[in-house]
Amino acid sequence: MSIYRRVKGRGTGSNPSSRFHKEQYETDFSDFGWVEEDDLPNIKTEYFTDHSRTILAKNDSPDIGFDTSINPYRGCEHGCSYCYARPTHEYLGLYAGFDFESKIFVKRQAPMLLRSELMKKKWRPQVIAMSGVTDCYQLGERKFELTRGCLSVLAEFKNPVVLITKNHLICRDADILSELARDNLVRVCLSVTSLDANLIKKLEPRSSAPMARLKAIEYLSKAGISVSVNVAPVIPGLTDQEIPSILRASAEAGAKSAGMTLVRLPYSVKDHFADWLERHFPERKNRVLHTIQGMRAGKLNNSEFGARMRGNGKRALQITETFKIFRRKYALNQKLPALRTDFDVQVTN
Repeated sequence: MSIYRRVKGRGTGSNPSSRFHKEQYETDFSDFGWVEEDDLPNIKTEYFTDHSRTILAKNDSPDIGFDTSINPYRGCEHGCSYCYARPTHEYLGLYAGFDFESKIFVKRQAPMLLRSELMKKKWRPQVIAMSGVTDCYQLGERKFELTRGCLSVLAEFKNPVVLITKNHLICRDADILSELARDNLVRVCLSVTSLDANLIKKLEPRSSAPMARLKAIEYLSKAGISVSVNVAPVIPGLTDQEIPSILRASAEAGAKSAGMTLVRLPYSVKDHFADWLERHFPERKNRVLHTIQGMRAGKLNNSEFGARMRGNGKRALQITETFKIFRRKYALNQKLPALRTDFDVQVTN
């Protein structure tokens, strides 16, 4: 494995071997030391073709609000240091560090595969989430336009969809989203972790800046699209104090509802995040990690359904109640009508 203390534009500082590898290899790059930003080593993003034969993923987790999802990309160039999806790259024989954010697998046939699924006689309209794992509007979407292609298919079949993203790029597809919105077939959720642009540059280095996400909420709302905000993940001791300001800014931008999740650190993600804290906020590292442990039964991660998104204990309750109070104050607790699933569209090749 190659170890860097810092890499330009990346959310992690290492690429450790996965839990599936018995051997580990190290290359010493210590000569880079703690250098100026312009002199940091750079890792170029590589794109590979994913030859998956199906595009719809099924989910039976009781604490996730969808059953079916589409993930046009495996890996995510946003590079969020805390990303719970990082370990999914280990199933590809790769690593959850640099590999996850620089080796992106592209499902180039995604729109075609989706069309094939929706053409089947047994298919019945149901809400599909984009995406359930990695961001469907990450940087490669500008080039490949797979999310846009899938949205076009969904609009053609009048099948409802929920989109979750950190990227302003979603505004590019406002034309299709508006078409879906006219028939109550779409919900958009912008994830806002913090309003501190300097923090986001370190925490989510290749995602859209906070102001750009708020602008996306405003733009889409004015286009007649129902938009919500997800304050996620809430990182105690680092971003939890921003819950009121995030909710207020989102409401002012036009969001209609809000959700929240606590940070999750499964498998090697806990090590990546601890290293990130050491590099960027060494004075807060122990407090942040100890607080997370206090909400996760003494561990940095609790995978139990019902607890993994919310946590337990007094601090978790305090965060949750704070969120509820300000969600109500800014009228982000609206109950939106269910997306329609009653269209029966027959499309021929």
